[in-house]
Amino acid sequence: MKFSSTVYHRGNLNFTPDGNSLISPVGNRITIFDLKNNKSETLPVATQYNIACIGLSPDGNLAILVDEEGAALLVSLISKAVIHRFHFQKPVHSVCFSPNGRKFVVTKDKVAMMYHAPGKKREFNAFVLDTTYYGAYDETTCIAWTDDSKCFAVGSKDMSTWIFGAERWANLVYYSLAGHKDAIVACFFEEHSLDLYTLSRDGALCVWECDTELDGLKSRLPKGQSEDEESAKDLDDEELTEAEKGKEVHGKVHANEKARQKKVKYSRIAKYFFNKEGDFNSLTAAAYHKKIHLLVTGFASGIFHLHELPEFNLIHSLSISDQRIASISVNSTGDWIAFGCAGLGQLLVWEWQSESYVLKQQGHFNSMVSFAYSPDGQYLVTGGDDGKVKVWNTNSGFCFVTFTEHTSCVSAVTFTSSGYVILSASLDGTVRAFDLHRYRNFRTFTSPRPTQFSCLAVDSSGEIVSAGSQDSFEVFVWSMQSGRLLDVLAGHEGPISSLSFNPMKCLLASASWDKTVRLWDMLDSWRTKETLALNTDVLTVAFRPDGNELAVASLDGQITFWDHENAVQTGSIVGRHDLQMGRKELDKITAKQAAKGKSFTTLCYSADGQCILAGGLSKFVCIYHVKEQILIKKFEISCNLSFDAMEEYLDRRKMTEFGSMALIDEGTGDDDSVAIPLPGVKRGDMSSRHFKPEIRVTCLRFSPTGRSWAATTTEGLLIYSLDSGLIFDPFDLEIDITPGNIHKVLHQKEYTKAIVMAFRLNEKKLIQEVLETVPYNEIEVVCSSLPELYIEKMLEFLASSIEKSHHLEFYLMWTQSLLMLHGCKLKTRSGKLLPTIQFLQKSIQHHFEDLSKLCDWNCYNMKYILSISQQRGIKRRADASENSEDLQNFEDCNNDSLMEESDVLS
Repeated sequence: MKFSSTVYHRGNLNFTPDGNSLISPVGNRITIFDLKNNKSETLPVATQYNIACIGLSPDGNLAILVDEEGAALLVSLISKAVIHRFHFQKPVHSVCFSPNGRKFVVTKDKVAMMYHAPGKKREFNAFVLDTTYYGAYDETTCIAWTDDSKCFAVGSKDMSTWIFGAERWANLVYYSLAGHKDAIVACFFEEHSLDLYTLSRDGALCVWECDTELDGLKSRLPKGQSEDEESAKDLDDEELTEAEKGKEVHGKVHANEKARQKKVKYSRIAKYFFNKEGDFNSLTAAAYHKKIHLLVTGFASGIFHLHELPEFNLIHSLSISDQRIASISVNSTGDWIAFGCAGLGQLLVWEWQSESYVLKQQGHFNSMVSFAYSPDGQYLVTGGDDGKVKVWNTNSGFCFVTFTEHTSCVSAVTFTSSGYVILSASLDGTVRAFDLHRYRNFRTFTSPRPTQFSCLAVDSSGEIVSAGSQDSFEVFVWSMQSGRLLDVLAGHEGPISSLSFNPMKCLLASASWDKTVRLWDMLDSWRTKETLALNTDVLTVAFRPDGNELAVASLDGQITFWDHENAVQTGSIVGRHDLQMGRKELDKITAKQAAKGKSFTTLCYSADGQCILAGGLSKFVCIYHVKEQILIKKFEISCNLSFDAMEEYLDRRKMTEFGSMALIDEGTGDDDSVAIPLPGVKRGDMSSRHFKPEIRVTCLRFSPTGRSWAATTTEGLLIYSLDSGLIFDPFDLEIDITPGNIHKVLHQKEYTKAIVMAFRLNEKKLIQEVLETVPYNEIEVVCSSLPELYIEKMLEFLASSIEKSHHLEFYLMWTQSLLMLHGCKLKTRSGKLLPTIQFLQKSIQHHFEDLSKLCDWNCYNMKYILSISQQRGIKRRADASENSEDLQNFEDCNNDSLMEESDVLS
């Protein structure tokens, strides 16, 4: 699994055909947000540059991803794999499939190119060019298809819209529409019609009516047939007299006039203007739903309008933020509208009828600095340069709470051991504690004089909070319970770069640029216990999970390991060459020379303490074996060339006689910014410049479950899972262990033997089949007879099965029996089994929370039903009593009248 915490970057949004999922471009990848099941998934497919546009097939099985340089990937959304690669040679503005899925149109430069869509047959080239359409004098911007795929319209920056025939039509070759005073942003055909709506950037809407229906388009005759007809007409002309020829000429003129009259003709029947506020409130995005005639328009000021066409009735007018709306999409039913804001990295799905949000997500619009896992591995907390603290759910990939109390960059975040308190340090001079029960800032720790906190640490009990300063060179210690400052640890002669508490003891390690690591005893008057001297500035420190070893990364690119009890160095790793720093665009030295001055800036031990993760100013993350001190593997966190320092060698194509092309500032002439109407005239934000961020890894953490690790990078928060999946593992394998023999043993009700054979073969589906065949009343017997060698494997399988299976009680019975019967044996291997136990706890806790919410909801519903039934019963009884009183009064009145009548008669 891999997901990015950035929810939207740039490009167009697409709903799947069922309308339940949203496809969003995130950098050089795409993320699918399942809005029904509240989940998200980032596909393991990446382009070389940031994605500029996405084309989705009508059946939702294929997607065309086109990056900023025009390179395209044909991706299967079923197998989540790349089928074909293609390069359009120039940047592409938009790509759109025809409604029947047979063709797709690409707009690039001044042309529109129609390709045959890849079919179900195997083809050497999946993209076959059909026709190239010319006509526009400037870049083409948008595409719209008719419902029957016979025609399509293309908008352009030259303020014109062109209608082309997707096939050879006699009465429609092309048609140009003018009337706008700015670039065309979007165009839409009406349902089952050639009537067209065009929208320009200055907020104008033109309604065009066509005098021809879709059925009125006539196919052009083949060339061979027309030539035969012309030759036959020539022979007839030779035999005609002059008078007859004159009549024939006049007849041809009339025929040409009739043919000209039959050509498709458009007329503008209306022109509407949107309300604008200010010069820069230009129309930036639009979407139209044909069935309910709903037009959604977004503007540069963050305002969006909902109109009903063709009457142009305003339904809603709301504001998302003060940032430009980059993309809009409406789902198939017309209930949900998706908005993407590139400036803030914001993604919203709005249900316009109920006026409520279905999805409201926003990543850090500046780079992330730090993050931490919760003790059970279910949540992640991130802090960024934008001053926000966000909490994410690792299962769904969604952010569910954002804290905005900090007024400057957040430098460090962490969880307490309970998992319900988040601590964050910031350059604004505060350390804040947030409560995950009530989602509030309940503690704020400050220093006696203003200072900037660069690092943070909390002890295993969650009672002592410490933060390091980068300007006063001191470590501040507070009490979580009382919130008061306990002590100020002085002694360092440089900025504090990192803090780490020993997991087993109340011992604090502080690293500084003064080339030392100091160990402070928190229980002995906060005195310095040891001082570890290094050759260069210390950048980060980390304790091993068992607390017996300390890892230190220094400026010379080395990772040193220390026995902190005896202040003895036990090993070192030279990792400078493993970083492989890329060459920046403006660097005048090679990447090999630049890497000599680089070092690791973040370290993290694995859950079992055998390996260590290291990352820094590079696109690589290295995993080292601590004991052997060797490199195990290098992970490339990104292949996105839109970031700086990605390329290893100098690209001569970007060099000119005046220097690098990267020195040319194109910030005021981009498509996303304000247009420049005349040479030398600039409008908009004069401080905006073209910025290319540098790739780097700012923080690394292993999950407490030991099954995944995450990294905060320039690209966002990336989670890499260490799950091996279905891998053939010949563990104690023999020639007789086959699926057939396992089924035979299972049929003979030898359950323990069948389980052992299934684990030896190590096929997940087979293990699941064997376990679920065991009767629930024999689970305890089978667990008691299970060999000790397979207990750990059994626990790992149960932990993964509980997370996904619906047979919750059945697998819980297996887990309980296994832990009750073999608990004493498992204590001896608690260190190795800790990640498995934590993963098991995470799965059970997840189900517990879901079931508790469901039970609470059911209890509330039952109470509501009971109260309603009681009210109705009381009302019914009151009505019955009123009816009985009325009946009694009526009988009394009748008796009185009868008595009066009898008196009168008497």
